[in-house]
Amino acid sequence: MVKAGHSTTYEEVQKLHPLYFNIVKKRLWWFVISLLIIIPGIISFFMQGLNLGIDYKGGTMLDMTFNKAVTQTAISDTLKSVGLEGHVQLSNSDTTALIRTEALEEGKRSELLTALGTKVGEYDKASLKEDKVGPAMGQELTRNAIYALIIAMGMMIIYITFRFQFVFAISAILALLHDVLIVVGVFSLFQWEIDATFVAAILTIVGYSINDTVIIFDRIRENEPKMKRGDSYDDMVDKSIWQTMRRSINTVATVLIALLALFILGGESTRMFTLAMLIGVFCGAYSSICIASQILVEIKKRIKKPRRGGKDAVRA
Repeated sequence: MVKAGHSTTYEEVQKLHPLYFNIVKKRLWWFVISLLIIIPGIISFFMQGLNLGIDYKGGTMLDMTFNKAVTQTAISDTLKSVGLEGHVQLSNSDTTALIRTEALEEGKRSELLTALGTKVGEYDKASLKEDKVGPAMGQELTRNAIYALIIAMGMMIIYITFRFQFVFAISAILALLHDVLIVVGVFSLFQWEIDATFVAAILTIVGYSINDTVIIFDRIRENEPKMKRGDSYDDMVDKSIWQTMRRSINTVATVLIALLALFILGGESTRMFTLAMLIGVFCGAYSSICIASQILVEIKKRIKKPRRGGKDAVRA
């Protein structure tokens, strides 16, 4: 047990964790693992791009009300039967369907509506609504998503610089870019379709990841003034990571369990959003522990020379 008011030593922290190993000293391994995932994703992005959904490349949206409850599977199978693919979202006790598919010419539109009426069920023709989304709207959505991400990261740089130091902000933003690149790269590699909810997932991932990173940085800020002459900056950062390890693991585990349940039971309309969140939350926890703090150590080592009599003693 650690006495109240007693500053926990690095050795005590090590003993508290039966699976302890030095995370900071293995930082080159974490960088290599991340690069092995990010580089193929970047190559895939430039070679085959992203599989953009209707929200980005344009298409047709049908809002129709059936006379009885229907299923997403029945509508999806009907779309495939006429050579189409799309997203189906049900509401109003599964009687109202919002169908998004590629831009339809009049002949294909009539074929689809006939197939839906025959294979899925009768629908109210008078309440049928049809909207066409052009590529220009998709370009605007993409542009706004990029602006939102840039603004969010800019505000984070200001906040973290004010609360900690500028080097902390740079480390955190590089870790966030790491998470975004992995999620986008994986979606590009497997050509999973990206819709409007993907943007919401990315921004949510950024918010989650920065929260966990700030917790670790806060502990580093508390421990740094307590360093004694001859103490290692690497060991201090490693100690800070392990002091917050249980919280990080417990938080990510509960979030992943909830997301996994949503992925399995949530239906087709939320599947891509949940998949992006699953990948992003896992990467966010990994980057907070293994990337952000390690980047901070590397930056500190390069802007501050070791003090005499101290091994790797890097002080702010």
